[in-house]
Amino acid sequence: MLDFTNKTVVITGGGSGIGKAASILFAKLGAWVHIIELNEANAQHAMQEIEKADGKVIAHICDVSDQRQVADVFTKIEVVDVLVNSAGVSHIGKADNTNESDFDRLYKINVKGIYNCLHEAIPLMKAKGRGAILNVCSVAAQTGIADRFAYSMTKGAVYSMTLSVAKDYLADNIRCNSVSPARVHTPFVDDFLKKNYPGKEKEMFDALAKTQPIGRMGTTEEVASMIAYLCSDEASFITGCDYPVDGGFLKLNT
Repeated sequence: MLDFTNKTVVITGGGSGIGKAASILFAKLGAWVHIIELNEANAQHAMQEIEKADGKVIAHICDVSDQRQVADVFTKIEVVDVLVNSAGVSHIGKADNTNESDFDRLYKINVKGIYNCLHEAIPLMKAKGRGAILNVCSVAAQTGIADRFAYSMTKGAVYSMTLSVAKDYLADNIRCNSVSPARVHTPFVDDFLKKNYPGKEKEMFDALAKTQPIGRMGTTEEVASMIAYLCSDEASFITGCDYPVDGGFLKLNT
């Protein structure tokens, strides 16, 4: 039902995790996909998967926290129908053991990175008379999660930016929504377990999975499906909303 033929979709962090799954899905749905990615190897792997399936994709190596780099990329893209802000990093720590450099790093990527892309994409959408924006938020924006102080701070900002953009550009026919995943099986999870629980990866993976009321972690493809729907014409009456893709985490945990 979803069709993005002749639409240009820009996805930050499109070379790994949720961003990669979204890049692949949008390409399957007919879009011209522009991946904005810092890691060149990840960008190349995502491009290869899409091209093998006859999808249309271009990769741009870019640090989203650098406004000049972002501006240069969007100047090359020229037209934007959909922007998916998926680039982000996580951090383990509380307020008193999170150092300044880590706090600043998370802000620059998770918050300023989204601002930089909004700053460049919105004028292009206004020129076209329409657009859809999707920010990848987190359940951490709406509930307390242990040892995620800086990460939760950034996702709270993402949630607020989503509402502000949705309100500010109603007259421009630009919609803005967000999705809030809970635990999703991504390379970050595997790296975290390998680093912090060597030899007990499977045991800890199962323990983390069971914290979701549904009994497992989500998949990147499941999150990507919600992203594609919210950016589609079928969702044209939806703006200013956050959708938990969380296996019941926010509402069903007791």
